[in-house]
Amino acid sequence: MSWKTAYRSFYYATAEEPDDIRLNPGRTALLVIDIQNTYMEPKDTAEEDSRWQPFLERMRRTVIPNTAKLIADCRARGVEVIYARIACQKEDGRDRSLSQKKPGFNYLLLPKDREDSQIVPELAPQGDEITVLKTTDSALTGTNLRLMLHNMGITDVICAGIFTDQCVSSTVRSLADESFNVLVVDECCAAATDELHEHELRVINMIYCHVVGLDDLIADPAVWQ
Repeated sequence: MSWKTAYRSFYYATAEEPDDIRLNPGRTALLVIDIQNTYMEPKDTAEEDSRWQPFLERMRRTVIPNTAKLIADCRARGVEVIYARIACQKEDGRDRSLSQKKPGFNYLLLPKDREDSQIVPELAPQGDEITVLKTTDSALTGTNLRLMLHNMGITDVICAGIFTDQCVSSTVRSLADESFNVLVVDECCAAATDELHEHELRVINMIYCHVVGLDDLIADPAVWQ
């Protein structure tokens, strides 16, 4: 199925097809969101390890290798590659937002210099590629990413990362509200389950972004101008 008709929610089921994707490398950024070591580590119990196996398999077999391909393609084209990662400045996490202090899955204490807060080695930043540290879901909230994108003349942002229904979605909505054109690459994102991933893609598609496949960006020479 074409990206132009896939992942349609009720709101856009009968909408006309969007225009073809046209990107200028100098005005485009790739934003890699929260693909960090902590999410690839074993869980506290065997039961939790088992519960998270589908997510880990998607990360190892799909998200990380495909995001590596996307990063390499963007670097070769001169597209700005930018990273966002959850990381607090204070060792005790006092600077975290409330959503990262509440008990449960979203409780995150990831001091910025600790190994588990770093981007996974397969996708590590190179040279002067920018990494923003965030204590919020959205990569724009509480960081100067918005300002940097505007300063560099960026108008289009390609998003990859985790979790589709949390930090990716929050970032995409913030970018759309700031009038950036946003593309989300299906095979470069994951939620805890495929069901959550696919549901959120339908929610954000067409209104906040266009959900596309990896080949729609790197295999079609007409996309890049």
